[in-house]
Amino acid sequence: MIPKNHPRYESLILREKIKNAHEEGYLSDSGMIAHGRGEAFDYLLGEKSTEPSEMAVKIGVAKLLLAKNPVISINGNTTALVVDEVIQLAKLIPAKIEINLFYRTEKRVDIIKDIVNKKGYNNVLGTNEDELLYIKDIKSPRATASKNGIFSSDLILVPLEDGDRTEILVDSGKEVIAIDLNPLSRTSKKANITIVDNITRAIPLMIETTKKFKDYNEEKLKDIIKDFSNEDNLKESLNCMDLGNM
Repeated sequence: MIPKNHPRYESLILREKIKNAHEEGYLSDSGMIAHGRGEAFDYLLGEKSTEPSEMAVKIGVAKLLLAKNPVISINGNTTALVVDEVIQLAKLIPAKIEINLFYRTEKRVDIIKDIVNKKGYNNVLGTNEDELLYIKDIKSPRATASKNGIFSSDLILVPLEDGDRTEILVDSGKEVIAIDLNPLSRTSKKANITIVDNITRAIPLMIETTKKFKDYNEEKLKDIIKDFSNEDNLKESLNCMDLGNM
């Protein structure tokens, strides 16, 4: 039992969710390591959303609303931390949800599918029963892509992603929105739009922004994104980190 007055309460709750997901069998050992690495960068951000991340959220939401076939890719960490919020965002856009795992096993996929289904979302893609195709040049199980989802999508939201797939997806002509606490990662640098923030803050903010932007016409949405530079966004995000005491 973690006392609510503990100074690290929120962080410890997230760790507990990650630990439970690992024990339940749908999050890999590496997923636990990835969470710890992200937590270190969150410390440097002051564990709060920054002005660059809030702007990137606006750009990302505008892009999602303009997309013809947007997909939200989920893995074990995303499911453990924000599955409810991802489902809410997918319904608002609307966007499809697709399971994509680096350490893919039938068991992990089935567990995540069952979790999402029990939350009231029954059309999740990337399952063991789905028609899966393979994205050329990806040399890992993340090459799998649903025929009706990532394989044919024009825009993919990839929270907590690995860099090689992001790079290849972009090179194949798709746009990628990444959520990554590390502005120096290959994922951050290769994505078209990078939200440098904790996924537990970014997705709820995307939900609220979608509610505001939902009724905007195409011209207004395009006006929001026209001057965005992800390179500048990453530089500004890095500048927001408190590196003075390192």
